[in-house]
Amino acid sequence: MLLNDLTLPDGIRVLGTLDRTVNGVSLDSRTVGPGFLYAALPGANVHGASFAAPLVAQGLRAVLTDEAGLAIVREAAEAEGISLADVTFLVIEEPRAHLGGIAAQVYGTDPVAPSLLGITGTNGKTTTTYLVDGLLRALGRTTGVIGTVATLIAGERLPSARTTPEAPELHSLLARMRARGVDDCAMEVSSHALHQHRVDGVFFDVVGFTNLTQDHLDYHPTMRDYFEAKALLFTPRFARTGAIVLADDWARELAAEAPIPVVTISREESDRPDWHVTGESGSDFVLVGPAGERIVARSPLPGDFNVMNTALALVLLVLHGVAPEDLAPVAASFDVAVPGRMEVVHPEAPRVVVDYSHTSDALEKVLHGLRESSPLVVVFGAGGDRDPLKRPLMGAAAARHADVIIVTDDNPRSEDPATIRAAVLLGVQAEIAAGNARVRSTAVHEIGDRAAAIAAGVEAAGASGTLLVAGKGHETGQTVGNIVHPFDDREQTRAAIAHVLSR
Repeated sequence: MLLNDLTLPDGIRVLGTLDRTVNGVSLDSRTVGPGFLYAALPGANVHGASFAAPLVAQGLRAVLTDEAGLAIVREAAEAEGISLADVTFLVIEEPRAHLGGIAAQVYGTDPVAPSLLGITGTNGKTTTTYLVDGLLRALGRTTGVIGTVATLIAGERLPSARTTPEAPELHSLLARMRARGVDDCAMEVSSHALHQHRVDGVFFDVVGFTNLTQDHLDYHPTMRDYFEAKALLFTPRFARTGAIVLADDWARELAAEAPIPVVTISREESDRPDWHVTGESGSDFVLVGPAGERIVARSPLPGDFNVMNTALALVLLVLHGVAPEDLAPVAASFDVAVPGRMEVVHPEAPRVVVDYSHTSDALEKVLHGLRESSPLVVVFGAGGDRDPLKRPLMGAAAARHADVIIVTDDNPRSEDPATIRAAVLLGVQAEIAAGNARVRSTAVHEIGDRAAAIAAGVEAAGASGTLLVAGKGHETGQTVGNIVHPFDDREQTRAAIAHVLSR
């Protein structure tokens, strides 16, 4: 399409001709192709405009940026002898805030094709997204998934760099899905994405809220800021209707104040939910609706928290227009495998589960779901350059539920790994000292080397116990400093078990 065909935001300054074809948008200088509009945005460390002059020399002819970015491009072009005479600049304050709307026009994003179902919350986004996808596929729909683990387009798997892609990539993916005949796409929506305008220009038919617990306070100043970012998804700008699991006070506040129609889900009758989860027996449950609808269901994933994730997925589909009687044949029999989410990598002797749980609430719920195991061993750490306040809380959660605790390194990033481990251990020891541990003789070990920690966990679990390896889930690398080293908890666990069994 031509730049002249775009509906540009008020206040934008155009330098150059709008009679120019644009067939793609990118804010990553490495992915700019012929005919692209390059979004040169201010970044945390460097302005994207710093990379624009070399792109102009290679044929770039359209740039979206701010006044500071324009000055950077002009200075670099002059220094390098690059002419800007044939380049169109779209200059506006806060260009990121307008990027999604422009990308939606360039890629022709259609809110109907594919129809979008969005899930937000602290824990359970990935799992619920996969549950929604599994139900839709069981109903014969052609589906897509966008999230932390991967992007799926009609069965084709693409890697994911972040939970929610940047706006240009997101709209490009939706265009590809439409071309592939995808009916419905289940998508994770992070607080970062909402705050950073990554989902601008996108409209969701239905949205879901899992819970809100402490996380990402390295980015959001307070829990209130974190909540308000999440709550943006439940506004007419982004969604038609929504479903909220009444898991905490934040969820109750959202249910009371959301400016779009919402329904609530709870296993507690005292919550007076629209959809009541009842008749639980392990992974089996009954979902009772506001008009007396009954859906007999089974969570295909272990853990009582996954009952609520499954209930949310079912309600989202009802809101999406699927009749409860049409869900009935699949609700109790559909199957889903979510990489790194309660993934059983060894069924017994010992049983080993790998899970992405990297908050205190998630760790507590997973360990509680494995509470019948004895001994119950957990190997976990905490990420560097992330919310430091949650580290002792994670340690305390482990102490309340596990018989053997092995604190190790997660992704230390730029921080000192020993300092991170010490913060986690502080929470463990405080909980034990207070008498709140599962057993007073809880064994606590500190093993920085994650592979060695996993091997020790296998040994501690023995033939009859369960080992939970928590924190990294599906990840295939460990970030130490600025280097990502190959590391997969699942592979390391299988190797450790094979070593033990070979003796």
